[in-house]
Amino acid sequence: MSHTFPPEALLHKPLMANLATTTHDGAPRNAPVWFLWEDGALWIPATEGGSSARRLRHDPRCAVEIVEFDGPGGILLHLGMRGRAAVVATRPALFRRLLGKYLGPEDGWNPWFVDTVARIDAPDTRLIRMSPDSTFTSNVSYFRTGPALAANPGAAP
Repeated sequence: MSHTFPPEALLHKPLMANLATTTHDGAPRNAPVWFLWEDGALWIPATEGGSSARRLRHDPRCAVEIVEFDGPGGILLHLGMRGRAAVVATRPALFRRLLGKYLGPEDGWNPWFVDTVARIDAPDTRLIRMSPDSTFTSNVSYFRTGPALAANPGAAP
């Protein structure tokens, strides 16, 4: 037995997503990614020559899985999305919002990380824009308690 929940219950949390793509010969590949949900799409950091960007240019079909798991708290929420992605020019303001989701206020960001890894304004920085064609949620938070006591992530606290 599975219960659904509103996707927004996970989309705005600083959780890791897994981006699934395929290689030229159809072999599956998976990458953990940070993301921002905005304008009906997932936005994922990339670089011009990065492996996910190269694979998506060849075949834009992809899947994204987001899971929130808290064993002691009895939470197990799964959000799956299927659709197509495009590798687009970076949008520095959007990229900064994405980083803020994971790093907190900008004045506390590690300059080494921003300059060396995130590279917001670098010429080869890109964003992956994933537009879901389908979305699936599954709340199996009752794995400890039974379905009658399942957490309702869409309810107000």
